[in-house]
Amino acid sequence: MLKNRSDFLPDSLADSLHGALAASGPNSTTPSGLAARKLLAVGAFLACSLLSGVALAGSYDDALSAAKMGDAQTLSSLLKRGIDPDTVDAQGNTLLILAAREGQTVAVEALLKYRVRIDYRNPAGDSALMLAVLRGYDETAQALLKGGATVNHEGWAPLHYAAFEGRESILDALFAAGADVNIKAPNLATPLMLAARNGHAAVVRRLLSLPATDLNALNDAGLSADVWALQNGNTDAAELIQSERKRRGLPAPAIRVTIE
Repeated sequence: MLKNRSDFLPDSLADSLHGALAASGPNSTTPSGLAARKLLAVGAFLACSLLSGVALAGSYDDALSAAKMGDAQTLSSLLKRGIDPDTVDAQGNTLLILAAREGQTVAVEALLKYRVRIDYRNPAGDSALMLAVLRGYDETAQALLKGGATVNHEGWAPLHYAAFEGRESILDALFAAGADVNIKAPNLATPLMLAARNGHAAVVRRLLSLPATDLNALNDAGLSADVWALQNGNTDAAELIQSERKRRGLPAPAIRVTIE
């Protein structure tokens, strides 16, 4: 507990304030007294600023912790007191991203009430929705989708992460929100390619059930989904794609090989 506010002040300022208190009375009008009163005013301002900074630092740390731990009560209290709902940590993650990546749905919902930047992406390019999907937090992802989170954008998208990790349970919610089944990742991979490459047969089946799914797209290495699956030993996924290609009456794509 604080015993004396001057404990927070630099020694030189604290000494000056103590001297000013001793040298001036409350009604002093002498030059030295007026100067002392000015010094007191400046000192009081600096002390308040310093104490305010200490309080803000504490609130910042408390907000980051509350978001990660799902302490919605503390988080809501801090938000009501004026802390920025788009506060970021040292790694560039907002409070919403911190809460979403830990599956803290209640904290996410508390933040969404304050018009946070729901589609903000951290320096790694990940949004709150992307990380909720990546880690399999369906309830959290649903809350973000209900809040209007974007599902289609440049770079990696939520559907890529769902396909890559085999998150079948969130697929329908993403499609209902308008996710593009053929959206391309930076390496030109589609969701079907990523699911096939990693052997997620259930996700492959769900994607193949959509007539719009492109079976013959090629990634930046010139590989189709079934060939990429075969390269990684996932024959079941490859056979599912080849069977659907045959059912649709499509020819196999010409594999593009780049020679350097």
